[in-house]
Amino acid sequence: MRDPRIDNLADVLVGYSTEVKRGDLVLISGPPLTSALITSIYRAVIQAGAHPVLSVVPDECKEIMLNEGQEHQITYEDPVAQFQIEEIDVLIAIWGQTNTKSLTGVSPERQAKASQARKKYFDTYLKRAAAGELRWVGTQFPCNASAQDAEMSLSAYEDFVFRAGLLDREKPAEAWRHISESQQRLVDYLNGKKEIRFVTPQGTDLTLGIEGRQWLNCDGHENFPDGEVFTGPIEDATRGIVNYSFPAVHGGREVDDISFTFKDGKVVEESASKGEEFLKTMLDQDAGARILGEIAIGTNYSITDYTKNTLFDEKIGGTFHAAVGSSYPESGGKNQSGLHWDMVCDLREGGQIFVDRELLSENGRFIDERFPQPNA
Repeated sequence: MRDPRIDNLADVLVGYSTEVKRGDLVLISGPPLTSALITSIYRAVIQAGAHPVLSVVPDECKEIMLNEGQEHQITYEDPVAQFQIEEIDVLIAIWGQTNTKSLTGVSPERQAKASQARKKYFDTYLKRAAAGELRWVGTQFPCNASAQDAEMSLSAYEDFVFRAGLLDREKPAEAWRHISESQQRLVDYLNGKKEIRFVTPQGTDLTLGIEGRQWLNCDGHENFPDGEVFTGPIEDATRGIVNYSFPAVHGGREVDDISFTFKDGKVVEESASKGEEFLKTMLDQDAGARILGEIAIGTNYSITDYTKNTLFDEKIGGTFHAAVGSSYPESGGKNQSGLHWDMVCDLREGGQIFVDRELLSENGRFIDERFPQPNA
């Protein structure tokens, strides 16, 4: 029997997240195993009077390219993909894999080259999104591989995914509008501030300059599920140490116990208990990869568990995450890189956030009850 929550998700993605309208050119992308959601989204786009275009690519194709492709193929800038990202009005990306570890054996150098090959595409995507020319959203399709990573059964993982998106509620879009309001109050507080500091008993003491930068409200219009506020920190004003709480996954590779030391905005020391070579290779791929492009606070208290999926992990209520690499231009961030890698730090066990030396959050809970709260 078809899960009605899939149709609910499609309706939210099309009607709320991207607000598809008559005449829009909408690219729907995802692997074959997400076909049930692709079909629902396609129908919703048709019902909205827009023009759907499909990009359905098997997971194995990326693996074949990275394992068997010659260097000129791996570094090739795809002109068709570039044309699409320049012309479409809406991008709806669906993520789901048959094997989340399929790229573990690929050399870090080949993955870094593939990342650089998409830099022009990624820059265009960021600029068009910042200018309001491209509306986009990405979401996770509940599948066995991700359920295994989360150490859940498929049915339990489906419940987790749909609960995180508030799709178990009678009116999901209305619930997201309520969350948007509370997050906007937090954004309004943060805008105009000069400095933010994160401290944990586990050794993190990280201070970032944010003066003149724009905090943004992530309320389900881009990532879905959502639940964060973020900005692009001043590129040369990050200092201190961050010890990330959870393994960070990038390009199918898992890196554990990451620790960064920042000086004058740049990672000057890095370590990891697993995947350190891959970490160093990614950080050395270009001049911007050792600089933070994003700092964010997770506000989705419907997500409580770490699942090795950044889409959910970075939204966990009571955490913060920072991304080395490219900034989102709409935040005022200026850093450019072929990399954008989010890493999550838990604040729920004694962590604190200070903004201009004023306590904003303790133990993962905001002091001001007007800001996002559990069970809201």
